[in-house]
Formats: sequence, C-alpha cells, structure tokens
Amino acid sequence: MGTVNKGCKFIDLHSHGNMVENLMKTVHSIHFADARRMTQLADNSIDLMVTSPPYPMIEMWDNLFQKLDSSVKKCLSRRDGPAAFEAMHRLLDPVWQESFRVLKPGGFACINIGDATRTIDDHFALYTNHARILSAATQIGFTSLPCIIWRKQTNAPNKFMGSGMLPAGAYVTLEHEYILILRKNGRREFKTAEDKQRRRESAIFWEERNHWFSDVWFDLKGTTQTLADARERKRSAAFPFELAYRLINMFSLLTDPVLDPFMGTGTTMAAAMAAGRCSVGYEADKNLIPAVHKTVRGVMLPTDQAAARRLIQHQTFVEQRLAADKPLKYINEPYGFPVVTNQERWLRLHVPADLIQADETRFQVTHDMAPMPFKYNLFDN
Repeated sequence: MGTVNKGCKFIDLHSHGNMVENLMKTVHSIHFADARRMTQLADNSIDLMVTSPPYPMIEMWDNLFQKLDSSVKKCLSRRDGPAAFEAMHRLLDPVWQESFRVLKPGGFACINIGDATRTIDDHFALYTNHARILSAATQIGFTSLPCIIWRKQTNAPNKFMGSGMLPAGAYVTLEHEYILILRKNGRREFKTAEDKQRRRESAIFWEERNHWFSDVWFDLKGTTQTLADARERKRSAAFPFELAYRLINMFSLLTDPVLDPFMGTGTTMAAAMAAGRCSVGYEADKNLIPAVHKTVRGVMLPTDQAAARRLIQHQTFVEQRLAADKPLKYINEPYGFPVVTNQERWLRLHVPADLIQADETRFQVTHDMAPMPFKYNLFDN
C-alpha cells in the first residue's frame, strides 16, 4: 500500500484467503522544548492532537505558571484570583494557536481539562478552565464540537466543601472533568483509495461506538501519579491510558500522526503506539525522560495490549447478542467473527510486536495484526 504518512509505512506482506496479514510500522518522537513554539512541525502535518495541559488555578501548578510569567506571581500575591486565572491561560493560548497551525484541515484537537475551585482571601470560587479554553480556541478558528464529561467520582472522606450538612453555605463537589473536542475547518476528506481503505480498517466496533461517543464517561478512573521524585510528580499531568487510547481510535486512522504538546510521562505516545498511530510529543522538563521511557516500554507487555482486551469484549458482546436472539448480519473479513454493521467488515486491530529505540527521543514500532485471544470458536457447529 506504500507510504501513507511521512515516516509511517503500511506494508502488505502477503495474503491468505480473505485475510491480509500486514506489517505496519510507526515512528514516534519527543521534543524537549516549549510547545508554544513547535518549530519542528510543519503546517498542516498532524491529524489529531490529544493532551491534558497544566490546570490553571490548581495550586500544584502555581510554580510552573509563575516561572513562565512573573505576572502570575504578582496576581496571586495581591490575591487577585480572576487576574491570575487570565494570566495563566494567556500562557496556554499560544499552544492552542500552534496546535491549530500544525493540524491538517479536518484534524481534531481533544483537550482534557478540569475546572478549578479555590479559596482566595476567604472567597471561594469556581474557575472555569474549560470555558476559557473553548473561548480561546474558537477565536483562533477551531470549531467546537460536542464535548465529553469525564465523571471522576471522589470517595474521599473530606469531599464535602463548605458548611457540611448546614444549608446556605455548602458547595457542590466537583467530580468531573471535560474532554473538549475541536476541529480545524470542515470535515476531513478521504480522497484516495488508500485512505478510504485505511479508514475502513481503522473502524471501531458498533458497541464501542455507542459507548465511546456518549457524552458522559463513567468508567474511567483518574490516574494516581506514582513518580518517585516530587518535582517530577508535580510536572506530570497524567491521565488514564484508556482515555487517550479511546480518543485516538475515535478521531484518527491507522498510522496517522498524533500530537501531545504537554507530553508529561508519555501516556498519549504509549496509546498511539498501542493503536497503531505515529506520534509526536512536546515536554519542557527533561527530568521526565525515565518516566516516558517506562511508559512507552509498557505497551510491549502482553498484559497491557489494549487490542486483545477489545477483541475479548467483542466476543462477550457477540455471545450476549446471540443469546438475546438479536441479529448480527455481517462477518468481519480479517477475523471471521460476526459484527453488527457493514462498516465493521474490514476492522482490523494491531498490537505492537517490536520496539526499536533509536535514541532517547526517537522510537520505531512494528505492529502485527492482533490475534484473536478466544479460547474457542464461537461459531463451530
């Protein structure tokens, strides 16, 4: 099939009946640089951006914002919350501008962000980070699409804020974050036969479509940061692997380049590897190199292969649907199992088979088609 992206090759090795066995290679690079100036990336070169930035007005990020702009420290020193909030966001705005520049027309940006609650001078307030980012993004030229609410339940004993059980003084507990979904220009076009086939092979299961494209996600737990060094722990805005993995499968194709301008410990890069996409990450703190390498190598562990879990989940779905006498009208060509829609006929999942590290910032991953982990053939007579 030839080269589909610069540095990303999708090579047919041989065919067997209706199944084409493929060797797919993806490349991944890290830039330890300021994402406000992504000079290494050309205009219109990225298909998807997935990130979680430092959260303005969350105290653990105060030092970072203050180092980048002394006006943040001045605003906090004079106890001016709204001014500090705006000063912090002005530091993020150039990243969204750069992301817009490097995204291809029709490319998506997915931003995981939480609002902040903070008491300054005995004045408790909500700082709406998601709304401020949406405002900046639409002014840049992004189109805002329906977002996802990520419900992060808190069971801590001190979850209640304000006056406790007494009315007229208690506050609603903030237990959700946002996944903002933005698009550059209009819908992405798939003009070549190669792109159309790559899109078909990048399909998701019908049951995944129903779940992943719902507007509230209840099933993802927040990531507890376990970095040993306190400074590294404060520099990493880690989110769950599954969050990045879903978004990558929802809004990109196999071998598409995916960008994370706030790379942290490398979750988005690992998810891109697992999903068979290329990736580029920007991170300002070189101290996170060991953590990034650990995250990236984790995708090679058989127990961490997300594709195998998806196939098992599909098997369970098929069993339940057949037991309920509901139709499964189509057969997936690569695997031979039933699927609900014609769009799933060429769906093909991939797993990382080999990882080559060229240096501390560059990787190449070879992908195999994910084997069916089923213990028996569901359709034997």
